Amino acid sequence: MAEKKTKKAEVEATEATTVEAPVVSEAQANPEKFLKEFDWHNYEEGIEQVADKKLEEFEKLVSENFVDTLDDEVVEGEVIHITDRDAIIDINAKSEGVISLNEFRYNPDLKVGDKVEVLIDVREDATGQLVLSHRKARVIKAWDRVNKAHETGEIVNGFVKCRTKGGMIVDVFGIEAFLPGSQIDVKPIRDYDQYVNKTMEFKVVKINHEFKNIVVSHKALIEADIEEQKKEIIGQLEKGQVLEGVVKNITSYGVFIDLGGVDGLIHITDLSWSRINHPNEIVELDQKLNVVILDFDEDKSRIQLGLKQLSKHPWEALGETVKVGDKVKGKVVVIADYGAFVEVADGVEGLVHVSEMSWSTHLRSAQDFVEVGDEIEAVILTLDREDRKMSLGIKQLTPDPWTDITAKYPVGSKHTGIVRNFTNFGVFVELEEGIDGLIYISDLSWTKKIKHPSEFCNVGDKLEVVVLELDVEGRKLSIGHKQTTENPWDKYETEFALGTSHTAPVTEIVDKGATVKFNDDIVAFIPSRHLEKEDGSKLKKGEEAEFKIIEFNKEFKRVVASHTAVFREEEAKIVKKAVKRAEAQAAEAKPTLGDANDALQALKDKMDGKK
Repeated sequence: MAEKKTKKAEVEATEATTVEAPVVSEAQANPEKFLKEFDWHNYEEGIEQVADKKLEEFEKLVSENFVDTLDDEVVEGEVIHITDRDAIIDINAKSEGVISLNEFRYNPDLKVGDKVEVLIDVREDATGQLVLSHRKARVIKAWDRVNKAHETGEIVNGFVKCRTKGGMIVDVFGIEAFLPGSQIDVKPIRDYDQYVNKTMEFKVVKINHEFKNIVVSHKALIEADIEEQKKEIIGQLEKGQVLEGVVKNITSYGVFIDLGGVDGLIHITDLSWSRINHPNEIVELDQKLNVVILDFDEDKSRIQLGLKQLSKHPWEALGETVKVGDKVKGKVVVIADYGAFVEVADGVEGLVHVSEMSWSTHLRSAQDFVEVGDEIEAVILTLDREDRKMSLGIKQLTPDPWTDITAKYPVGSKHTGIVRNFTNFGVFVELEEGIDGLIYISDLSWTKKIKHPSEFCNVGDKLEVVVLELDVEGRKLSIGHKQTTENPWDKYETEFALGTSHTAPVTEIVDKGATVKFNDDIVAFIPSRHLEKEDGSKLKKGEEAEFKIIEFNKEFKRVVASHTAVFREEEAKIVKKAVKRAEAQAAEAKPTLGDANDALQALKDKMDGKK
């Protein structure tokens, strides 16, 4: 027993000796190496030395559970709590972030546990709080998605928010993009409001990174589908082919028809056989109708269509009973300077030339007789069914005034007419509708020397006239105005006969003499040598004196007088000789005129068959 206790004490002593044996550290074992590798920085900072293995484990845990919270970085966070105003977001950082619920207005169903993208705006504010932004994160991500869609041509969905000048505003990934009006559809859009508050597919066609502008197009998506249809349609086009189309656009010169991706034009002249002023009289926008292909170019990019060609030509439907001389009724559709076109049936027109509107030979403009829209009656003058031409007349509905012209306007009869126009040689006077007469300038006045008719009268004036000559076949009427009064020169021939004396002042001193006005019609010429007075001096302007007539010519209205002949015998003899010579000529002229009259009568008798 005593032995066991002794052994037990020995063992315990041995174990005690083993535990309490001093441990020799690396520094004690190799002090030089320890000092060389010792981290004096950690020693100065008071950082205890940690084993490398433990540091590695710590770094692994940090990388797995915490994010690298760099500023302006988008990371994914989890909603861990929601208050009345904010959402608490955990992004595995050393603190949570707070985001106002205003940034989640687009998502009213936000709840705890939802994953959201946030932007680390500031790692720590003044209070050590992590500052996050969901709105900024969405914008950054949205721009990434928009850029990607632009590069790849990906189709994106967008919400049309409102209309603006020239187009629409579309929300794409939370960013406002512009949709031009021309890029909404392949056809013109008349009601933009129908697209507001609708979600549509778009293609991003342009991005301006400098101004952060995005342009999208819905038309580009439609065009891609239409291009396939277009190739198929163009490949099957043939002249005379009838297709169904939709009125896409209406212009003043024609109508554009959508044939299913291919546009064709119906010219205004190919819309209706009748004459129209504007295409909207025949068609309206979005109207479906059948059209016929009239022509197209080599690449079939320009297609000419027709609508009226689908119906029978009106001339072919014109009854065979219609013939020249028939009376027809129609509407004036076009007026030109040379006449008016009258539609007597749908698509059938006739021309009324201005010369066929009135019997008057004094032609006027067609507007003086008819207006567009007038319903008139006319007579068919010519009819050509092959060339589809018809000429009409209006004046033929009234009697020709020249049929009884000799009874109404015999030579020598007096009438009142209206001055219609002037020529250099005379005046045209209208006696009635269709009866015009010409007054030659020499038949306007017995006494006045007229260079142009406008010196005597005005257009529209009423004039008394006498019929001088009538040509029924040539439809010409010669009239005179001066013949309505007696020729004052018949009276003057006696009053101012050769040798008669008259007293009057000198009116004007002219070249080679002077003039003296005896009355309103008689202005006598005084040669320079016949102005000499008895004392040898000459008469002056305004000086009154006695004059003798030394020449009187009724035909040429020429009167010559002399003052010197009053007191000088030589000049008086000259006057007497002139008087005798005039009397002798008058005596010789009488039998000559008689002989001429006898000869004319004999010729007339011969023509009448008289012996």
